Amino acid sequence: MATAKYKRVLLKLSGEAFGGEKEYGIDTVVLTRVSRQIKRVMEMGVSVAVVVGGGNIWRGSQAEKDGMDRVTADYAGMLATVINALALQDTLEREGVVTRTQSAVVIQQVAEPYIRRRAIRHLEKGRLVIFAGGTGNPYMTTDTAAALRAIEIQADVLLMAKNKVDGIYSADPLKHPKAKKFKRLTHFDALNKRLEVMDTTALSLCLENKLPIIVFDLEAPNSIERAVAGKPIGTVVSSE
Repeated sequence: MATAKYKRVLLKLSGEAFGGEKEYGIDTVVLTRVSRQIKRVMEMGVSVAVVVGGGNIWRGSQAEKDGMDRVTADYAGMLATVINALALQDTLEREGVVTRTQSAVVIQQVAEPYIRRRAIRHLEKGRLVIFAGGTGNPYMTTDTAAALRAIEIQADVLLMAKNKVDGIYSADPLKHPKAKKFKRLTHFDALNKRLEVMDTTALSLCLENKLPIIVFDLEAPNSIERAVAGKPIGTVVSSE
């Protein structure tokens, strides 16, 4: 078993990652594979928290284009993240991982409300914590929620698991095959070059708090374990 470089990590899983090869919904094969990786990471002695997206179920930006009120569309997106969180929680628990889901949108029947001190206590007791509902505010992406929660729980690194993209490129590699891949970047460079790491609010939070980010392809073999062990994978964004 590899030695962990980080003691506490926050893993951001996009909604597209939950969907796998499906155009809509949840791919249980993907959830099982991810859950087993997370379990192995926790067996390395690492505290793990997860922020989930909801794009496999609901796209607020598309709903807004179709005429829906932006705030209403964003709240619907928050509910989609709760669905993904519950699916991931169930899969993790079937793999033997004690899990707690906390939601920024209060739904007491299915999830705890987000309370920072309680979340940290869960992590200290060896439980995995899933953060759903984004930040609980419209106009804020789940990337921003990931950066904010990582800072709040004092994570050592933010792991950005992408869907079929193995790092940060000078342009979208799916559209521009000759795009240059970066192995290392500073937060400042990522902001200045306007690279699509995450939205600028999230990236600015990481910059201000010197939170390193590792961007990698979730589908790469043992990708989460390799990132936690500090092995070369994807792109590292740091203050150095």
